[in-house]
Amino acid sequence: MARVVAFVPDLLFGSQVVGMLAEHEVVLVGRPEELEGALTGARVCVVDLTADAQARIDAISPRLAEGVRSLAFYSHVESDVRAAAQQAGFDLVVPRSRMAREGAALVDSLSAG
Repeated sequence: MARVVAFVPDLLFGSQVVGMLAEHEVVLVGRPEELEGALTGARVCVVDLTADAQARIDAISPRLAEGVRSLAFYSHVESDVRAAAQQAGFDLVVPRSRMAREGAALVDSLSAG
């Protein structure tokens, strides 16, 4: 079991992420200012980039080098968001549909590595 921070402002999908990651200790945050304390001791951070993508990338990217593995998901039609997240240094960037299908396995893989 790993500590996972889910930076998912959409409460409906946020609750789905919490449910799919039930084997982990999940902390759900909705605002960038909540990240600082929540990331302490976290192994993985999951970030929703389906809205306000650049602001969320800017909020989390300075913390990516601090040993927290990162998984970002985006709307499949926004390839520019995918490119920006990859350039910012996210470990894994996937479409939202893949996150919905494979989220638990993706987090398990990141937390093990």
